[in-house]
Amino acid sequence: MKEKIKSLLEEALPLVNIDSDFLFAELDSLGVTTILMLLSSEYGIDLDVVDATPKNLKNLDSIVAMVQAKLQAK
Repeated sequence: MKEKIKSLLEEALPLVNIDSDFLFAELDSLGVTTILMLLSSEYGIDLDVVDATPKNLKNLDSIVAMVQAKLQAK
């Protein structure tokens, strides 16, 4: 799942270093929105503004953990 998410995000956000340990700091509002919409669509989960936290978008691992948690709660 991690590699799939990384691939999706790299394609959608080519100027962002997806491997950064401080990914949230590199994102603007459009980048955050893109990530939430892309993952919502790809995994059939509901992601919205409350999910757009520095903790959830800190790095690739935290994004994967957020998606897994949403899938388990489904």
